[in-house]
Amino acid sequence: MKTLEPGVYGKVEITVDEKVSAKRAASGEMDVFGTPYVIALMEETADKSVRPYLDEECATVGTVVNIVHKAATPMGMKAYAESELVEVDGRRLVFKVAVYDEAGQVAEGTHERFIIYKDKFMKKAESRGKEQ
Repeated sequence: MKTLEPGVYGKVEITVDEKVSAKRAASGEMDVFGTPYVIALMEETADKSVRPYLDEECATVGTVVNIVHKAATPMGMKAYAESELVEVDGRRLVFKVAVYDEAGQVAEGTHERFIIYKDKFMKKAESRGKEQ
């Protein structure tokens, strides 16, 4: 694994459509960029930013999201998430995240991910509840 240090930057852009609407997520009844999808875009951006530093048998999983969603983005508008790795504590990664649309900032906050070994993680997940 390459050394991960603060400063790793990521950016992912989308066009907001009905696939990422609050209505589709059942998080509201409006056709605007839904908070669950805002969070998913932040997570995707953070995850993709560190993938080049990970060994093939590793991945990252999200564990903490703390954001404020402060503006509604209408259908058809472009939006993008930015992430910056701000802390590395062993396998724990902390990111500053934000989402913007064509009119300005939509959301901001922090996001934590952990580096995991894919096989070990899946074995543990698949055995969940079977130890009884």
